[in-house]
Formats: sequence, C-alpha cells, structure tokens
Amino acid sequence: MAQKKFLESLYDLSGKVALVTGGGTGIGKQMAQTLAKAGASVVVTARREKLLIETVETITSQNGNAEFVTADLSKTEHISVFIEQASKIFGTLDILVNAAGVNLREVAEDITSVSWDKTLSINLKTPFFLAQSLVPEMRIKGWGKIINIASLQSKRAFQNGLAYGASKGGVDQMTRAMAEAWSKDGISCNAIAPGFFPTELTATVFKDKQLFAQNAAKTAIGRNGELQDLEGITIFLSSSASDYITGQTIFVDGGYTSK
Repeated sequence: MAQKKFLESLYDLSGKVALVTGGGTGIGKQMAQTLAKAGASVVVTARREKLLIETVETITSQNGNAEFVTADLSKTEHISVFIEQASKIFGTLDILVNAAGVNLREVAEDITSVSWDKTLSINLKTPFFLAQSLVPEMRIKGWGKIINIASLQSKRAFQNGLAYGASKGGVDQMTRAMAEAWSKDGISCNAIAPGFFPTELTATVFKDKQLFAQNAAKTAIGRNGELQDLEGITIFLSSSASDYITGQTIFVDGGYTSK
C-alpha cells in the first residue's frame, strides 16, 4: 500500500489542467488520452472540430475529463484570446503539450517562402508563443510542464525534409532555451522526439511496406512505434517525477538514433 501511494504521489495528475495542441489526431490525441487517464483535466485544440469531438468523446467514455476549443493557432496574434478561453474551462493551465505540426515533404528546390514560413510558424513559432503566454500563471504557482514535440529530424537529415528538419532542429534548441529562461521558476521544459509512429504525417511511410520494414530494421528494438509507446514518457514529463529534468530532448524511437 505504501509503495502504491508513493507511485501515485509521483505520477498522479489529479487537479492538474493540460492543454494539448493537435489533439484531434495521432500523437496529440494519444497524449491527451494519456494525461486524462493519469487524472488531468484536458483541453484539446486543433482546426478540425469533428476530430476534437471524437477525442473528447473517447476520453469521457473512459471516465476522463476533457473539453475542446477549435482554433487555428498559426495565427499567433489570437493566442492570448485563445488562452483566456481555454483557461475558463477547467481553470488555469499547468501542462502544455505542443503536439500540432506540419510536414509538407517538399524537395529543397520546391520550397517557397510561403511553405517555409508555414512550416516554421506552425512547428516552431506557435509553440513558443503558446508557452510564453502560459508562463505568468505557471510562475505564480511555481510549477508547470511544457512538452514540445521534436523529431528524428532534429538530429538527422531526411529526404524532402529540409524545412521540416530546420523547424524541428529549432524545437530542440528552443526547448533548451526555454528551460534556461523559465526553469528557475519551477517550469520544466522538455521535448519528446518520436521515431516512426502511425500518424497523419507518416501515413505515406506506413502504407509503403518496404519503407515500413526498412524503418523498423533501423531501430535497435526491431519495430516501428505504436502510439501506446508514448504513454510512459507523457506521464513522466508531465508529473512531479520529472521535476529535476529540464531542457532535454528525449528520443522515443526504439533506438533508431542509437545505431
């Protein structure tokens, strides 16, 4: 019984409020469900309301607590209004998961200033300004968790991924800089760098049997990721168990980057 209470004190998120961007699909949806299972009240946001409704219904069917706010967060001038709206649902936010992202998969010669700006705005600019807007309330509480989503391309160069890789390399460095700026106030800032997981962004890879097998073979474990593989790291980085860990990018890639 004592052991159970000890573990609960480390990982229980009851009373915490989380905001998950990109919460309608893939990694964002999985992380939102995981946070709710750990006891957090979760606000999910994205552009497509239908998918957000499905996420909320999934969480509530499992006795979790969730609501959604539809928003296009690439328009950073609207972030302050959005945060005010999101904070009225369950109270001020304790946890931010920046899971929304875009990968246009353009060859270097086809990248335009428009596609470059879109990629860096959604993947890098929006996560920063969302985090910045939440820092004052987290600072008052003396506690907060910011989780960014990095990538294999934060460290590796892939074909047709120049702009995406630049944005995710930026996420890696931004996470360290966030930690330097805000961790003294009790706000942990870390990033998860997933390997190959089945999401909208990787659908073409998972449909190609040869690529699917090649990517699995490049891991130390010998398989591609399953969304459930993100549950442990999500709870860990969102809970008091990770209070002395900040500025880190943790690769959840089955050992892909270790080979």
